[in-house]
Amino acid sequence: MFTYVGFIQLAVAKKIYDFSKSTAGVRHKWSWAALAMGNSGSQNTGMRIPPGNGPHQVGCTDLMVGHTTQGTFFRLYYPCNPSEGLERPDWIPSKEYFNGLADFMKINRTLSERIFNYLFGACKIPAVWNASFKQGAKYPVVVFSHGLGAFRTLYSAICCELASQGFIVAAVEHRDESSSATFYFTEKSEEEQQKEQPSCRSRPPSLIPPHLQQQWMYYRALKPGESEFPLRNRQVKQRGDECVRALDLLIEINSGNNVENVLRTQFDFTTLENSMDLCKIAIMGHSFGGATVIEGLCKDGRFKCGVALDTWMFPIDEEIFPRVKQPIFFINSEKFQWGGNIARIRKLDSAYIPRKMITIRGTVHQSFPDFTFLTGHWLGKLLKLKGDLDPYIAMDLCNRASLAFLQRHLSLDREFNQWDPLIDGKDENLIPGTNVRELQASI
Repeated sequence: MFTYVGFIQLAVAKKIYDFSKSTAGVRHKWSWAALAMGNSGSQNTGMRIPPGNGPHQVGCTDLMVGHTTQGTFFRLYYPCNPSEGLERPDWIPSKEYFNGLADFMKINRTLSERIFNYLFGACKIPAVWNASFKQGAKYPVVVFSHGLGAFRTLYSAICCELASQGFIVAAVEHRDESSSATFYFTEKSEEEQQKEQPSCRSRPPSLIPPHLQQQWMYYRALKPGESEFPLRNRQVKQRGDECVRALDLLIEINSGNNVENVLRTQFDFTTLENSMDLCKIAIMGHSFGGATVIEGLCKDGRFKCGVALDTWMFPIDEEIFPRVKQPIFFINSEKFQWGGNIARIRKLDSAYIPRKMITIRGTVHQSFPDFTFLTGHWLGKLLKLKGDLDPYIAMDLCNRASLAFLQRHLSLDREFNQWDPLIDGKDENLIPGTNVRELQASI
């Protein structure tokens, strides 16, 4: 479950922050620089999200088709033409996402916005915004599902790596109230549009169509006394549907059909025509997104395999397990899993369908999102965003094992099979299967 449990300890950080303000100008000059200890932020750019290691430069853009909550919204990562000096997008797209994270973590918005903006405000995604698509090949496709309390940009290290290795990746932003924040649009009344017309003449042109008004949707917490499973099960079903709709949209684009991007970005989607290998499609996700992988595989056989990162099994109805016919690769952290969760994963074991599991030593649940790269050692440990293993080593192991698995089950003509031993946990930093005791798991 992607809950940033460690962020609860921001209460400690808040006290340091308050103390730093109250003692400004005296000999104890605390600052957030002392707390961050080398964090990437507006005053220190030493930390960064790692770029992809593959042969392709990576571009990205946003696509929203349908302006309501029933529309489709994702960040698209893709191989792009070589370019220099072009814009890298902000990792956190707007302050509303900071507010959403604050609500999710149950901390004050004003305080958290200052903290998050200092730590992460200058962070960029290692991809070129709206870069021209690199034509001339058919690329396999991955649909990516984020975890609980996350959103479309927080797994850019994984998505950029896949795109650099020649995949087209759609990182869905879910509208099931499990994201920290997301947005959609409602139509303005004629009266509202008429009121705005005189003032609009003096404003710079907006990317938002003039007849639409932006609305924000934030994370929905459990209500007092509410049972969690019905909510999470409803959400995972909606998430699966949203992944299927994202795939439908990619297929429309590949067919050369015109799509109307509500966000009106400068990217030319017609250049993607006939660029996707639609026989080679996978679904991938972390935590709640890992549960979404299983739900998506059940819903749509066009997904040929799935990679589930530190999966939270609770939301899934077990009755769907027999209907999941595709290979699945479970990549777990050492510190997150527990017996009951592993027991449910084991119910997907099959004598005929490949189901693999490995555990990365010295990792925590937050070793998969980008946060792990953007905090110094001390703060990362305090907030449980880092494990004992170097986060760059952990991410390389995760990505290489995933690529090897994707080559095997999508029949790719690549060299990812050099990492085949990782699928079986053959590395000093890997555990074959799980570190959770099987006896406990069986209970």
